[in-house]
Amino acid sequence: MDPLDQPLGGAEFAPKRTYLDTSSCGLLPRRTVEAVTLLAQETADGRPGGAGSFDVVAEARAAFARIAGVAPERVAVGSSVAVHCGMIAQSMPAGAEVLFPEGDFSSVITPFTIRGDLKTRFVPLERLAESVRPETALVAFSAVQSANGRTADFAAVREAASAHGARTLLDATQSAGWLPLDAGRWDYTVTGGYKYLLCPRGASFLTVTEEAQDSLLPIHANWVTGEELWANVYGPVRELARSASRFDEPVAFLSYHGAARSLTLLEEIGIERIEAHDKGLAARFRSGLLDLGHVPVMDDSTVVAVPGLGHRADSLHEAGVLLSTRAGNLRASFHLYNTAADVDRALEALAG
Repeated sequence: MDPLDQPLGGAEFAPKRTYLDTSSCGLLPRRTVEAVTLLAQETADGRPGGAGSFDVVAEARAAFARIAGVAPERVAVGSSVAVHCGMIAQSMPAGAEVLFPEGDFSSVITPFTIRGDLKTRFVPLERLAESVRPETALVAFSAVQSANGRTADFAAVREAASAHGARTLLDATQSAGWLPLDAGRWDYTVTGGYKYLLCPRGASFLTVTEEAQDSLLPIHANWVTGEELWANVYGPVRELARSASRFDEPVAFLSYHGAARSLTLLEEIGIERIEAHDKGLAARFRSGLLDLGHVPVMDDSTVVAVPGLGHRADSLHEAGVLLSTRAGNLRASFHLYNTAADVDRALEALAG
């Protein structure tokens, strides 16, 4: 295990504060800022071919595919988790039952509840697997809960869904980038890139298994979703892509030029190294909280929530320590650019 007194990523990061809020937004690596700045300047100068490169988008798709453990053909690129979930929700037949954990992130839930003709059911996270039943069509949940950092029982949910013939939708936004992701085990995964993947906001990834692909209606099909990219500029798309790229949104090039560089950095470091580093920092913080008389939510997660302490976020901010408040919890979230000194500074600020 790498020593916790040194960040991973070296000179790629230089935060000016003690930043413990990756669950809200990750810090951009230096190489990512340079890529976005270069494209913006080229576009201002008059860039040949328009506002960005589809080849760079393909690099980002392939890099995420490697991180997610699937082939690039199983990855669609887009702008947000809400859009991905909206397509899945709009593809479900009327009357279908969707099972969620209570208090999961709104962008995962609302696209389904807004339909009005789906049966939505909510249960405590710890009872998610046992609550799957024969009439359940889809189990939708976050790998790590945004409000409190709790991690789902992946194996139990997969087993229960398989036993009852339900499809699965995993939101990996709070986990991809520090927790290994095996996207092929889930019918669909959605991942916002702007947190632990360190991408600019506007880069988001959808994975779809080959078996589940025909279950989705590409409701935002457009000229880039064809099997041949430049054959569909005018008139209706002649043939949708045979891969998951049939679900692509028109690309936000600035976001994806940055995303390609951020994902490469994560690959260079290695998700397993990042997981050990992040969990080590979180464990140090939980131990220090207990010493101070504060009881955090206990979970083997890089996201640490302290119930009832959310009101301290403003005073910590004034002390130069950035955390967040979620559902009344004080929430700290650690990533590769953090060190043991960051943990200790936050604990000292809380003690003061």
